[in-house]
Amino acid sequence: MKINLFDDSSWASLRPLTYTRPVADLRLGILTIAEKWAKYAGHVPGFLTADYLSVKYAAHHDADTFVNGAICPDEALFEAISDLRSGEVLLKDTLVLAYRVNAGEAITPAQYAGLRPKGYTGSFTHIVYPEDIFRNNDTELRADFELLTKGRSSGRLSATNTILGDQIFLEEGAEAECATFNTLNGPVYIGQNAQVWEGSHIRGSFALCHGSNVKMGSKIYGQTTVGPYSTVGGELKNAVIWGYSAKGHEGYLGNSVMGQWCNIGADSNNSNLKNNYADVKLWDYEQRSYRNTGLQFCGLIMADHVKCGINSMFNTGTVAGVGSNVFGGGYPANFIPDFSWGCTKETEVYKLNKMFETTEKVFERRNIEFNQIEKDILAKIFELTEIYRQS
Repeated sequence: MKINLFDDSSWASLRPLTYTRPVADLRLGILTIAEKWAKYAGHVPGFLTADYLSVKYAAHHDADTFVNGAICPDEALFEAISDLRSGEVLLKDTLVLAYRVNAGEAITPAQYAGLRPKGYTGSFTHIVYPEDIFRNNDTELRADFELLTKGRSSGRLSATNTILGDQIFLEEGAEAECATFNTLNGPVYIGQNAQVWEGSHIRGSFALCHGSNVKMGSKIYGQTTVGPYSTVGGELKNAVIWGYSAKGHEGYLGNSVMGQWCNIGADSNNSNLKNNYADVKLWDYEQRSYRNTGLQFCGLIMADHVKCGINSMFNTGTVAGVGSNVFGGGYPANFIPDFSWGCTKETEVYKLNKMFETTEKVFERRNIEFNQIEKDILAKIFELTEIYRQS
């Protein structure tokens, strides 16, 4: 069985997070969805995604099994997919979970009706909207913790730390000093070469992925993931950071999702609860209007390459589009269009050449090349999102 992970309609409803990636490249728990499938399948899956993303996220041309990239695996689901025969499609009600065809053959959604259906009655994590990421993060973090640590021994934690419970795992090179870890309500995972600095207080469930840092005196509540090569400080609660991003100073980030290559300025905060306790609405790219999430707690959805200045104040249910640069007095709008420069009445377009100059410097700091593939993807997103900057 060789897997390609395909995007369905969730790719559109998960924007702006998916403008820069397939759905399966979203982080949920400790791992991305694609990394979860790789653990189960024993190989790195390919992707079937938007044409402009396919140069970076390629498909396996000899794949025979195609799995919905918006669903997360578990043993029962993986077994059901493994049992599929060529010409069969696995369904949960009307949702296509997976199908199998002859190696190298792929079909369009319109052709699913020609496959022999098999029903699936089990439960699984399925993401459709951006808020589904932080809503399901605790469930997936616990599952990933079991998947990554089963049968393995944790690294040793310095005696200067205080630990409550025993659900903690340190990868090779992970370090922590004079910190408190409470694992009574959920596991704590510290990735390879990650560091927790003095005076930090952390409650599980929590994951700090490889190469990341928690700065001194941080307060981190459960259901939170900090992806690889990131730095965090201040206060976090039920937040998911994809990776290669920084929230390194005081300020609150809660019930939120933060993409890749982002930076939050010092003393910036997001609200996650309306004063009237009403349901929170989020900008919906398909509807070009605000959608009721049905959630009382919902904070900030920040796409890739977003930067905000010091003392930025994000209202409950704010969506910041790809490449936006947020600064200026007062609250920005609840929808900050992609490639916006400033967020006051004088908001301008963040010109691509200027954005590329900054992005090249950001990549250099991580010893990564800002190559033509990355530039082409951002240029295409700039084109696709022009309509929202005109609204």
